[in-house]
Amino acid sequence: MKRAKGFRFGRGSKERLAREALLHAGTHAFRDRKKKKRVMRAGWNVKINAGVRAEGSSYSKLIGALTKKKIKLDRKILATLAEHHPEMFKRVLKQVAL
Repeated sequence: MKRAKGFRFGRGSKERLAREALLHAGTHAFRDRKKKKRVMRAGWNVKINAGVRAEGSSYSKLIGALTKKKIKLDRKILATLAEHHPEMFKRVLKQVAL
């Protein structure tokens, strides 16, 4: 019952419902730990694309150019640069000649 504290609609106070809810909670937690990584990467891709579009290119061209030039910046770093440090992001774009 301690682990079901805060559950809604009787699942936090009734043993039978709490046991069932905890079984499902474990599967949802496992699934969503995997899903979180996909969601974060998709958000980074959107931020990078917005930064690159402002300069007149596209996300796919940037990633292709980074790969060809062997510049090892991951998407999390690129998204942070595009969002918070646009002048540094422009310097990265200049390095890959977009």
